Amino acid sequence: MPNNSKLQIAMFPWFAYGHMIPFLHLANEFAKRGHTISFLLPSNVISKLANNRHSHLITFHALTLPPVPGLAPGAETTADAKDSFVLSAAMDGTKDQVRAILEKDKPDFVFFDFAYWVPDLAREIGFKTVYFKVMSPTTSALKMVMSASIGRPLTAADILTPPPGYPSSSNVTLREHEARKAALFANAHADELRKFFGRSAVGLRNCDLLAVRTVKETEGIYCDYLATQYKKPVLCIGAVLPEPREDPLEDKISIWLTNFKPNSVVFCAFGSEWVLEKPQFQQLLLGLEQTNLPFLVALKPPKGTTSIEEALPEGFQERVQNRGMVYGGWVPQSLILAHKSIGCFVNHCGYGSMWESLMSDCQLVFVPNILDQSLNTRLMADELKVAVEVERDENGWFSKESICKAVKSVMDSDNQIGCLVRENHSKWKKILTRPGFMSEYVDNFIQYLQGLV
Repeated sequence: MPNNSKLQIAMFPWFAYGHMIPFLHLANEFAKRGHTISFLLPSNVISKLANNRHSHLITFHALTLPPVPGLAPGAETTADAKDSFVLSAAMDGTKDQVRAILEKDKPDFVFFDFAYWVPDLAREIGFKTVYFKVMSPTTSALKMVMSASIGRPLTAADILTPPPGYPSSSNVTLREHEARKAALFANAHADELRKFFGRSAVGLRNCDLLAVRTVKETEGIYCDYLATQYKKPVLCIGAVLPEPREDPLEDKISIWLTNFKPNSVVFCAFGSEWVLEKPQFQQLLLGLEQTNLPFLVALKPPKGTTSIEEALPEGFQERVQNRGMVYGGWVPQSLILAHKSIGCFVNHCGYGSMWESLMSDCQLVFVPNILDQSLNTRLMADELKVAVEVERDENGWFSKESICKAVKSVMDSDNQIGCLVRENHSKWKKILTRPGFMSEYVDNFIQYLQGLV
């Protein structure tokens, strides 16, 4: 296919917003360049994701999830389904609908990540398949260790042992308490995990190529590792971040931020799915209070509560007064990070937030929750050295003292650690935000695809 020819692409992501949204961002990158996309989603999700600038080139196809034992009526994503294993059965039940759409649209490529049977449809209908990995390639090594060990009791030592061929220079590893937690979970859910990992293994083995949402400069050695393990092309496609939002910050937040000096406010957000235990929620707020810095917190009410207000530490509001804002709803993270008053970003280091952090001007403090976030954190704090991780005890709990210590270490201009991460962050931001840097990755990827048709 000539390099200026337009591609017909279909996208069928796992039914989790952390997967669907990066797929949509990639779809927008294709549409910006004139390519046509068919996007397959559960019916109720479309209204939440279909509002974008390229609707004339992106067609959304609604899928109806079949009834599955254990799946609540109306549940269509991991955000409203209690059991991902049950949701995966519902996804499999859409196979005939997916086949009908693909037979009609006749795509050149289908991007997928969890529907391991898509390569089977490719042989029936005639298209090529791209496994689009939305998480860091560092997580694949952990999954390889866990999947290889399932069938026998798994120990923390098993998980902490790098698999054969894993980059020896890597500092990306789990802590002891994280490995213990992973082993306990794996042993308690061995049968489900065997199926779960098996799905990914089949999809990765049978796809035509693997696309990874990263750049060689930061994670190239891990992409090379994947290429040797799966024996197929592994292509970096850039960070694939959302297009800049044009709507302004809501007045309540915008007006509050204008009260503070540039680079002085600590912004804390932990994503849409992490709900803290109440004691940890209170330790976080007390730690931010102890910094004596202004702070904006956007978190869901902690477990066992119905509102932010009822979960606040005693006397907290009276003490912080106008210096601290605790917000219980969704906030536009990228817009807040771009505000001149924000100087520090405390977050969970989900992969999307990791990239937004790296390309911001903020000092970075990470409090990971699940295993992939822990590995992202080690990449940022221990390998790239652009961030500080909050210290935890042997049970994985953080204290108000550790929160305060981490924030003050990066916000104190005379602190040696703060100077180091500030210098490294500035260096990486300059590389990653160079005009054309990310778009070149997408352009090169599209040229590669065109050469396969």
